[in-house]
Amino acid sequence: MSDFTFKPAAREAVPLLLGLIGQSGSGKTYSAMRIAAGIVGKGNKFAVIDTESRRALHYADKFKDQYDHCPFEPPFTPERYAEAIRAADKAGYKAIVVDSMSHEWAGEGGVLDWQEEELTRMAGDDWRKRETCKMAAWIKPKMAHKQMVSRLLQVKSHLILCFRAEDKVKMEKDEKGKMQIVPIGLQPICSKEMPYELMASFMLNSDKPGYPIPLKLQEQHKAMFPLDKLLDRMVQVGRL
Repeated sequence: MSDFTFKPAAREAVPLLLGLIGQSGSGKTYSAMRIAAGIVGKGNKFAVIDTESRRALHYADKFKDQYDHCPFEPPFTPERYAEAIRAADKAGYKAIVVDSMSHEWAGEGGVLDWQEEELTRMAGDDWRKRETCKMAAWIKPKMAHKQMVSRLLQVKSHLILCFRAEDKVKMEKDEKGKMQIVPIGLQPICSKEMPYELMASFMLNSDKPGYPIPLKLQEQHKAMFPLDKLLDRMVQVGRL
């Protein structure tokens, strides 16, 4: 007998996996907390996992008794991120804000740090050997990152992940034929695969904090996120 069964498809409530990306002053933390407050509803609390030196506590008065705060200190390894998110999910929070997810990639003890440690372990200061070992040094940190992402996809809570943004640049010749670094916008600080796992993602700019610029927004989610309005607690998760 087969272990696989099939039944008629019916729409179900699917946990939200949302990414908010922006530089300092873009409103990503406040927007994430407004969305989370709307998801859990009046009288319920959401969780905030805070890697930003307890900065999420700055909003305690604006969200009085609406969230529980968890300070997250280095090392920012993928395993510790997965553990913190799993603990919040197990505690029954309907929505979890992670601010910032970027430390898992580029923070102290994150994936980039881990790769550098592996490279030093393998090759020391031998720069020729370091070049040879560069790809092998990615194996353990990349595997841990993939395992963390896999665990995120199993979480029952709605996840709102905040990412720092950095300038995206390209090399281009000027009128004199000299190569110049040319900025071409912003990009999230995370693995290049991470944005594909998100259900929806938005860039936020400091010149218009809290207003979403869609990076990934599928048709079935457009009603939840009107682009001419602030991201706020009126998000209707039931539309998922």
